Amino acid sequence: MKKFDKDRLILGLAGPVLALVVAIALTSVVLLASGRDPFEPYKLMVESAQYADIQVLILNQAGTYYLAALAVAVGFRMNLFNIGVDGQYRLAAMMAALVGAAVELPGPLHIALIVLVAMLTGAFWAGIAGVLKTLRGVSEVVSTIMLNAIATSLIAWLILTDNFGVQLEGSNDLTTGEIAESGWFPSVSLGDGGEIYGFTFVAFALGIVYWFVLNRTRFGFDLRATGASESAAAASGVDAKKMILTAMLISGGVAGLAGMPTLLGDTHTYSLSFPTGIGFTGITIALLGRNNPIGIFFSALLIAFLDKASSALDQYGYEKEIATIMQGLIVIAVVVSYELVRRYGLRRQQQKVGEELAAAARKNREEVAA
Repeated sequence: MKKFDKDRLILGLAGPVLALVVAIALTSVVLLASGRDPFEPYKLMVESAQYADIQVLILNQAGTYYLAALAVAVGFRMNLFNIGVDGQYRLAAMMAALVGAAVELPGPLHIALIVLVAMLTGAFWAGIAGVLKTLRGVSEVVSTIMLNAIATSLIAWLILTDNFGVQLEGSNDLTTGEIAESGWFPSVSLGDGGEIYGFTFVAFALGIVYWFVLNRTRFGFDLRATGASESAAAASGVDAKKMILTAMLISGGVAGLAGMPTLLGDTHTYSLSFPTGIGFTGITIALLGRNNPIGIFFSALLIAFLDKASSALDQYGYEKEIATIMQGLIVIAVVVSYELVRRYGLRRQQQKVGEELAAAARKNREEVAA
């Protein structure tokens, strides 16, 4: 049993480690082909990350990425590809900002209302894809991609209309209006290093909730069982369609929270300059972290490090897009490396079964001979 656990751990680590090694190697080849030093950019990014303000930026960004990746991971564990996390996240952030700016309540209630609106909006938007899949058999990939486009247009229309768009003093940007201070989530000040968004810690705490629900509850078992085999789950009394819809609602609800670290800790309003692409980055992180909350945590830190530490490259004549190239290569390398590891794991498992059968046969022959 101990041997099996050891093998499983090694195989679990082999995928992401191999993906990172391949991504770094390919990025170095690209740098070398362009006549650049293939190793100096990594050194510069590591040196940049030693400053406290960059570390704070990395941690804050990692919190946002972590929530987006958890939303994707919920779908993955159900064998669903919720590619619409980005649209769910942005629409939820905008609606939460609208409601947050329109009311003024005591601090905890104000924050709770904003968070609730964000979760409900994200769940509603993802639920549309869930309903289409369960009732009409529409692929969630197709529907969520289309819903992303609809969300983008809907957000632009709402903000650019006189009814919702507000131009803050000293700014040319239209926003949803500024949330009153009672709706700001407390941050942790590090002096000159900046502030860590308080919601960042909530994000990481949700990883614990994700692990507990998935591995220690009946609902988590049903979700994983349905993702593995709908027919087998149905045979054991699980309503597969209900689980699909529930998983999409939960995935969308978590996606809605992805904008809360930035909204409640920094901007306190939503505008067209609000960060985009978070949901797609979450897919990379969920894949690299293998849908495991600990793996996702380190993957989120890595991608956040590449995002924030790469800003120093411009000062030394390197394009910061090097980090973007590396992220893209990680996605490709993850898919390839995990497939290689999966095939090796199957061969290794077959080999172990063969060894155990051979050992049992030898034992039987020895007993008969005795």
